Amino acid sequence: MEDLFEKLRGYLRMESELPVADFAAYYQELIEYLNRSFDNMDKEERLKARYICSIVQANADARAKTSKATAKTFRKISRKCAFWADAIDFRLQKEGVGRAQIDEAMEQLNQSM
Repeated sequence: MEDLFEKLRGYLRMESELPVADFAAYYQELIEYLNRSFDNMDKEERLKARYICSIVQANADARAKTSKATAKTFRKISRKCAFWADAIDFRLQKEGVGRAQIDEAMEQLNQSM
């Protein structure tokens, strides 16, 4: 998770938009990590994964609006990230983390970027 988080940090500091191929590769790496590790993640990893999903989802939504050729692909990426964000929220809340705590953690992660 730490590697994905650091990559995201670098991407967010870029002056230009991440090329589509690199974005797709990062998304694929994220989904593979979540599929493989979701059940064994601790609270901190889940919060970071939740943050990454929200950023990738927002970026995919924006990209879907700018290119008709790739809009379907980016809408699919957005939906998949929304699914994972919801799954992470559900798991965190099941473990006693409230919505306000999740929102606060997302804000703290956003500020740290």
